Order: sequence, then C-alpha cells, then structure tokens
Amino acid sequence: MKRLYMLGIVLAMAGLSVLSSCVVPPGVLPNGQSYPYGRGGGMGPGMMGGGMGPGMMGGGWGGYSPNTNPNAKPLTIDQVADSVQRYLNAYGGKLVLAEVMNFTLNYYAEVEEKDTGIHAMELLIDKYTGQVSPEIGPNMMWNTKYGMMGGGMMGGGYYAGNSPTASMSVTPEQAKSVAQQYLDTNLPGLTVAEADTFYGYYTLHILRNGQVEGMLSVNGYTGAVWYHSWHGAFIDMKEFE
Repeated sequence: MKRLYMLGIVLAMAGLSVLSSCVVPPGVLPNGQSYPYGRGGGMGPGMMGGGMGPGMMGGGWGGYSPNTNPNAKPLTIDQVADSVQRYLNAYGGKLVLAEVMNFTLNYYAEVEEKDTGIHAMELLIDKYTGQVSPEIGPNMMWNTKYGMMGGGMMGGGYYAGNSPTASMSVTPEQAKSVAQQYLDTNLPGLTVAEADTFYGYYTLHILRNGQVEGMLSVNGYTGAVWYHSWHGAFIDMKEFE
C-alpha cells in the first residue's frame, strides 16, 4: 500500500511538471540550445497531505496549515531555524542551514552540504507548529540527489546510471538569463538575483526594486522554469553561517 501511495505521488508530480513546462512557448538558451520554458505553477499548500523526508508520511505539503486560533502568534525566524536544525540532525551533520525566508503562508529554508557548499535541499516550515517538510516542486522533482527521484528518496539517480552532480549543461549564467526572460514575458518589472546551485537545478530570488519578492527555479538540463507559487508575500529573511 505504501509503495502504491508513493507511486501515485510520483505520477502526480511528474504530470504536474510536464504540464508546467507547456504553459509558455519554448525559448532559446544564450548558447542557441532550445529549452521547454514554462510557468511552473506548482502545487498549492497542503494539496496532497503528507510530507516527505525524515518522518516522511507525517506533515503537510507546502509547509502551510490554516491557523484557526486568532490569538496564535507565528514562530520567529530563530525558532524556525531551531526546527530546521533538528530536522537536519537526521543527516548526521552533513547538511547545514544557509537561510530562512519568512513569507505570509510559510517559512522557507535553504540547506547546503557542509563539505561542498553545494545547495542540497529546500524546506518549508509551518509558521505556527514549526513542522518541517521538503518543499514541493523542483526540490522534489528536479533534485537529483535529495529529491523524490534522487538517491535520498527512491534509491536511484534521477538520470539512470549517472551520479548526481552540480555541473550541469545549463550554466548558472544561462539559468539567470532564462529566468529573466521568463520574468520579462510573464512578470515584467521584476529581476532575478544570482543562481543558487542545487543538484539538477538552480533556484533564484526574484527582486522588485532590489528587494526580494519571491523565487523561481530553472532546470539544469532542460532550462525549464518553475515559479514558486506557494509562499505568499515576502516578509523578511535571515542568512546563517
């Protein structure tokens, strides 16, 4: 039963990813290579119920659960950082917290490998309970080391026979160019910051007048764009050493 449940999730996410890449017409990378550039949509808060990773079947997708207590106060960034650190303990000290971002619907955290400095995973944290879940979207479907298709979840590489690598056919500079083309077409007036390199993809902060507004990801092999639509409005953030 558990295996069938997991298969259903994989198929649903795969179908979502395919549909996402078809929303906007294909484009061209700076080196002339074409890419299936798409809006990326993504699943909304709690869409399928059940988070993944350590404690994988418990916890809500999207790091968001409606708060029914009008007197409840959201956790602080430092409290959320403590929750993330406890979550990362399951990885034996190999992963470290890089940053926490505060949005209206959830907290978001980026995690790095301690030894390599490569970004490992993206996490969502419930603002009231501190519950940590792997982020939906690219973190699950494109992450070739820590995602659903990588060795950390399903026991095999996303690209059969290949070891996960952060050296991809789409460079960080190309990913930034593709991301900007996407914004110019779909959200004019916004710009992107530098690309953070993950295994299989990049994530970039979206800026309005130099201030963070949200983020999107670019596939490191196809150039497909996936806009993170599940955070709500940006509030503030904190970087960690």
